[in-house]
Amino acid sequence: MPNVGKSTLFNALTKTEVAQAANYPFCTIDPNVARVAVPDDRVRHLAEVEKSKRVIETQVAVIAHVVRCFEDTNILHVDESVDPIRDLDTIRTELILADLQTVEKRLMNAVKKKKLRLQPHLEDSHLANSLTFEKLDEQVQFERLELLTAKKTLYLCNVSEEDAAAGNEMTKAVRDRVEAEGSLCLTVSGSLEEAAASFEDDTSQLEYLNESGLMETGLTQVIRASQELLQLQTYYTVGEKEARAWNVLTGSTAAVAAGVIHSDFEKLLIRAETVNYHDFVKAGSMRAAKEQGFLRAEGKDYICQDGDIFNFLVGK
Repeated sequence: MPNVGKSTLFNALTKTEVAQAANYPFCTIDPNVARVAVPDDRVRHLAEVEKSKRVIETQVAVIAHVVRCFEDTNILHVDESVDPIRDLDTIRTELILADLQTVEKRLMNAVKKKKLRLQPHLEDSHLANSLTFEKLDEQVQFERLELLTAKKTLYLCNVSEEDAAAGNEMTKAVRDRVEAEGSLCLTVSGSLEEAAASFEDDTSQLEYLNESGLMETGLTQVIRASQELLQLQTYYTVGEKEARAWNVLTGSTAAVAAGVIHSDFEKLLIRAETVNYHDFVKAGSMRAAKEQGFLRAEGKDYICQDGDIFNFLVGK
């Protein structure tokens, strides 16, 4: 949807000027691409204590749908009025139509179409992610289609600076709608984030946001919500060469976590030496954690906890 603040938010959150922002529809035609590190004080502290040569922070990927929730007569709206629910439905309809085209092209077999029940589901204006499958092979076929409306979506309500902390009636309407469907919604102010991003250091940026009642940056909120939406938790590996953060699905075993590093490790894992980050901080170093009995040997079926620091021992 044009003129909802996508480019402004994109530039503010990525601290770039990649996306062109202008007060007319469709000023952005080509996709904008930028990568930002996931802020993680834990992995930086690990690197500092263990004297790692480099830090590698983790990444998350999620669809973010920006919805305009602010009134401003100086910024045009293609429908000449601000109605976030209407805008949300418009974009959803376009995504559903795109998914229907994908289903038509990739499921040429009429039997497969009937079996997956996708076409009537989408034609009834339902998102693909609300469809459930009892059989594993059907679920696999469905996932291979990589439909747009099957993906997890984070909704960003773009508001004025005055509404950045508490939101407004429009953000409440969007939140009620999308959270009932199992999605997440955040209130952010593109103009406020853009102003904060102009400060060179993180401390000044946060102090500026604090003045408007915000305790963290929009980027931090987006990353945390994305991890929650994708049901991810973070574990760490640390050594002389690098301290690194890794994402794994919540509830995963040590074997699955090892497989994130290298697919062969999942099968070849013998055991995992682990200490949780909180115990590492108490001990002061990995060596001290071992001496104080915080370091444990766990089997491949051990259920990972957020903040675990692992050393995987694998066979050949």
